[in-house]
Amino acid sequence: MRVLLIGSGAREHALAWKIGQSPHLEKLYCWPGNPGTAELGENIEGDFKNPDKLGYWAREQQIDLTIFGPEAPLVDGLADSFSRRGLFALGPGREGARLEGSKSWAKKVMDEAGVPTAGYDVAVTMEQVEKSLAKYPEPYVLKVDGLAAGKGVLICEDHSKALEEARSVLEENRFGSAGQKLVIEEFLQGKEASLLAICAGGEYLLFAPSRDHKRLKTGDQGPNTGGMGAYSPIEEISAAEQDELGRQIFRPILDILQKKGIDYRGILYAGLMLTPQGPKVLEFNVRFGDPETQAILPRMENDLLPYLFSAARGELFPEPIKWKEEACLCVNLVSGGYPGSYKKGYPISGLEKLNPETIVFQGGTSTKDNQLVTAGGRVLGVTVLGKDLSQAREKAYLEVEKVNFKDKYYRTDLGRF
Repeated sequence: MRVLLIGSGAREHALAWKIGQSPHLEKLYCWPGNPGTAELGENIEGDFKNPDKLGYWAREQQIDLTIFGPEAPLVDGLADSFSRRGLFALGPGREGARLEGSKSWAKKVMDEAGVPTAGYDVAVTMEQVEKSLAKYPEPYVLKVDGLAAGKGVLICEDHSKALEEARSVLEENRFGSAGQKLVIEEFLQGKEASLLAICAGGEYLLFAPSRDHKRLKTGDQGPNTGGMGAYSPIEEISAAEQDELGRQIFRPILDILQKKGIDYRGILYAGLMLTPQGPKVLEFNVRFGDPETQAILPRMENDLLPYLFSAARGELFPEPIKWKEEACLCVNLVSGGYPGSYKKGYPISGLEKLNPETIVFQGGTSTKDNQLVTAGGRVLGVTVLGKDLSQAREKAYLEVEKVNFKDKYYRTDLGRF
């Protein structure tokens, strides 16, 4: 099979790493890719933001399957463009992608499906914000309605901070067009978890559960990020509980989408809060999670490619997914200043000192004069397997000390809660 993988981060590197192990793979192209994916396939250059150009290229290269890593192309309808050209693409069309592209629409769908979620209001003016805040106790959760690169969830400890943040979004255009609406939610207490499924034909197949650490600082403090690391499995979700979550969440959501005439083919990601009242959905994403993918795929025993290709054709691959007993932990090394402003271009050293079984997924990297350098906020994901989470954590933190670049930062408590 000839495969095109769209994206340039550590998630795409992890997908390329797993797909590259498939005996069915003939050729892997990555657009635009990164130095890590270049070692596994061919990175392609070109201005393919116009979907017609990328679709034409895919037809010309006889691409059998296109896999979408990031959400923005899906929200923009690129999967629809491929389907119209008779090309198989793993990812929902524009309508299905609204589950991630519009937080307010996703909440409406959850209401219709009877999926448990936090109480909420939608506000477009500061007057509406005031009325909404009055309904819920402190602290508050404010969510930008559109895509905000993982930075659109604002946790506000008190009323005045909530008003300040809301004003920055609605009146000061902090998030541009993505912030024309705000979803104001009640704050949920509990532990977070991530559960992904591959979906096609109105059916789903669950991946192993995982947990993403979103806060920047050790102790789960500081601002939200795109993810400081992840691990799998998690002790709070047993196999039986996982099946029940499928029935409570994925089944009704897919049923509602089908009633709306939406043929959902691709990955559906449910971000969960495990509250004392039971699991509740925080958000849906319409693609593989980042960094959850980096922690899940090393545990998958099966060949991933047949599952992705079958789903793109509208059916589920019949073989159950088998998981290694080992735990997997991914620790992200980030640039100092992330998730705010940071400098780029610092040389990366020490990768050659890592143990052979350690996997490093490249996210924000580039090359300069044949030297790997930093080029983003989340630079590298140092990933290891262990007989259990404790061993995986011990091994991972020994490995991250071997890798260096100026202003390197990472959390020291991943996997501890």
